[in-house]
Amino acid sequence: MLFSRYRIIAPVSLSIALLITSCSETKTAQCQRLITVVNQGTSLIDTKKGQQVSTSLQLSKDLKNVTKSIQELNLKDPKLKEFETSFIKIFDHLSEAIAKASNALGDTKKAEASSKDGRGKIEQARKEIDSALTTAAKTAGKESDALGVELNKYCSQEGSIKN
Repeated sequence: MLFSRYRIIAPVSLSIALLITSCSETKTAQCQRLITVVNQGTSLIDTKKGQQVSTSLQLSKDLKNVTKSIQELNLKDPKLKEFETSFIKIFDHLSEAIAKASNALGDTKKAEASSKDGRGKIEQARKEIDSALTTAAKTAGKESDALGVELNKYCSQEGSIKN
């Protein structure tokens, strides 16, 4: 009687174990999901950079959504989780910088442009905003590029390890 119970339990346990491991996502699939979302964020930046205030505010919101999408990937591979965290920081920092600059630029449009002093302040603020955005974009761009190279290198390593 005891052996008949194990005849049923063993195959069922084995089947469940095989089902669980076969359903776990490969390293390659996890890499692909992360790369796809990162590329979406990079594409947003490339297509919308240097546009108007309203577009910049939208870009900031769009980058926040990219950050959220990266967070929701639920990657299992420990190294990919490190990449995930780094890309979240990059897109979040860039989103915040764009939002601040965009809000400041919006404020300059409301400033009194009728006086010579007002126009000078507005022009100076626009230059400073431009400089801040350029610096943030270059810094984030360099970090993102370097991280992208590392990610591609890691993802192209032989064998898709299941995690």
